[in-house]
Amino acid sequence: MTDLMPAIFVGHGNPMNAIAQNAYTAGWAAIGTSIPRPRGVLAVSAHWYIAGCGVTANAVPPTIHDFGGFPKELYAVQYPAPGSLELARRVKELLSPLEVTLDESWGLDHGTWSVLTHMFPRADIPVVQLAIDERQPPPFHYELGKRLAPLREEGILVVGSGNLVHNLHSYAWGRDGVNAYDWAVRFEQRVRELLLAGDDAPLVTYEGLGRDALLSVSTPDHYLPLLYTLGLRRQGDPIDFPVEGVDGGSVSMLAVRIG
Repeated sequence: MTDLMPAIFVGHGNPMNAIAQNAYTAGWAAIGTSIPRPRGVLAVSAHWYIAGCGVTANAVPPTIHDFGGFPKELYAVQYPAPGSLELARRVKELLSPLEVTLDESWGLDHGTWSVLTHMFPRADIPVVQLAIDERQPPPFHYELGKRLAPLREEGILVVGSGNLVHNLHSYAWGRDGVNAYDWAVRFEQRVRELLLAGDDAPLVTYEGLGRDALLSVSTPDHYLPLLYTLGLRRQGDPIDFPVEGVDGGSVSMLAVRIG
């Protein structure tokens, strides 16, 4: 019998975390060793945010360095995990009748590999990415998460990768030890309370949470992966926060584990 997999949302933050050793990366590594070994990983990354829905179908998805201005050591990182056409087809099946493209033009972007290189450093677990359709409202993404819920029974780990609070306009570039902005702290705390209470509706319609939400979710791309994770929750699933912290005052590194 296959172990029921948890569902994970990870705040991935700065791409440099891929080659860093810090509290965040130690937390990701601890997640990898604390859960049953998955048969595969389905990643929903903020950085594949396109006008459509696709799932990677590459035999070996390339490591995409989708950023600029970082040290050469970061560009040298490769995460050579295999893909899985079987998993890609299963995702397409579960999301039917939605049109889902089996895509070989993308691969693993840094929202995925910067985390998995710590969570599963051997890169020996098949990984598939699901695109986020930028044309669709938040409830659409939450409902897709619900449709993907059977994957948990099939040994597939679904990882949403974004940041609960992600406001780069307010980010303290080049400054260490910056305290989190009050609005970021309040929004993260409110989201934690709603998660623990099992109250999904305000999280889906997050813009109704007021000014703190609008500042914290300055664009939806980094928040929406949380809704996929949330849609996978079963009644009675425990929730905990295995990684915490706010980087640069305005990027929450909170991780959420469901189940």
